[in-house]
Amino acid sequence: MTTAAVTGLGIVSPLGVDLDTYWTNLLLGRSKIAEIDRFDVSAFPVRYAGMIPPFEAEDSVRKKLVPQTDRITRIAMVAADSALANASVDPQSLDGYQAGVAVSSSTGGLEFGQRQLQTLWHEGWETVSPYMSFAWYYAVNTGQISIKNKLRGPGCVVVSEQAAGLDAVAYAKHRVCTDVPTMLAGAVDGLLCPYGMAVLGVAPEVNRSSEPASYQPFVATSQGYFPGEGGAILTVQRWDRTGDPARAYAVVAGSAAAFDPDPRTGDGLRRAAAQALHRSGCRPGDVDAVFADAYGDPDLDGAEARVLADLFGARAVPVTAPKTMFGRLMGGGAALDVATACLSLRHQTLPPAGLPADAIVDDSVALIRSATPAELRTVLVLARGHGGFASALVLQRP
Repeated sequence: MTTAAVTGLGIVSPLGVDLDTYWTNLLLGRSKIAEIDRFDVSAFPVRYAGMIPPFEAEDSVRKKLVPQTDRITRIAMVAADSALANASVDPQSLDGYQAGVAVSSSTGGLEFGQRQLQTLWHEGWETVSPYMSFAWYYAVNTGQISIKNKLRGPGCVVVSEQAAGLDAVAYAKHRVCTDVPTMLAGAVDGLLCPYGMAVLGVAPEVNRSSEPASYQPFVATSQGYFPGEGGAILTVQRWDRTGDPARAYAVVAGSAAAFDPDPRTGDGLRRAAAQALHRSGCRPGDVDAVFADAYGDPDLDGAEARVLADLFGARAVPVTAPKTMFGRLMGGGAALDVATACLSLRHQTLPPAGLPADAIVDDSVALIRSATPAELRTVLVLARGHGGFASALVLQRP
């Protein structure tokens, strides 16, 4: 049977920008939530986030692209290069029309846009960069990755905030199973500039404390989530289940999306999860672990806990939420959850949720508190995007 599999991973995260560093820091539960140090945040209500420090691979982006692009776009291009290399795919050897790109973004090049608006008002319209016409746009990451690697097949951007990372992988699976053998898919996002922090400052679910450990999903006293930047890009390829399992991290077995006008009911998330399981041919009892959306808001976490209990039974399946260590990354967060689930399937280990030892977790949720060896065959990844988006993805060991 022909399906789609993840054959390469490119991770860009506050915990690390290569697979080994990221995985090591994750298993050790090392939080990278810290006070933002790129600009003065003293007047902003939200001051802490998960940041990606400058790293060597950023210098590999062609110099002429630097004035044309936002840093988030350049980071996405690095992640795409890593995903291709990790899958041993040379883009120059591909028929460009037989490979495509689906990299989602909620923000595009937000900081680039902010700086050009500052230039407009301070220095006049003649000084605004012509690259402003596309560098701010949410489709820019897909476009620049496609141009750099000469991938002329299907191109897609899904804008559904945190859920977009799963939606992009679902789109890639569809295209791989119907017309092209290779897709790059995932999401990279970031709002960590003054304009972005102004937006986050009016979002009620965002954490305003100066205590990194206060993002505590499924804990009644959680103060909300911290934002972050980064994500993951995956190489998704056509896969025959009789193929060499060592070539793949995971089979993309099923996916679904729904819309929930009132996300506090959990109805959309429940429908998406149930449909993803149905499309994958799995029963709830087949699921060995769940990577939760883990909003960090007591009402939204309560809704997700009820969905898990309805689907699996109370405490019937291990649940993890690594994003407590680096923040919610919008679309990039769900894509990073998929990449992390792929690593879990390969290493047969679940990463921790990164909560303090004294945190009192909802007793219906079997939340993983430390790195745990596990026999993993099937994993469910859940995501919700601001405004009512809900998505689910089922991954299976090849």
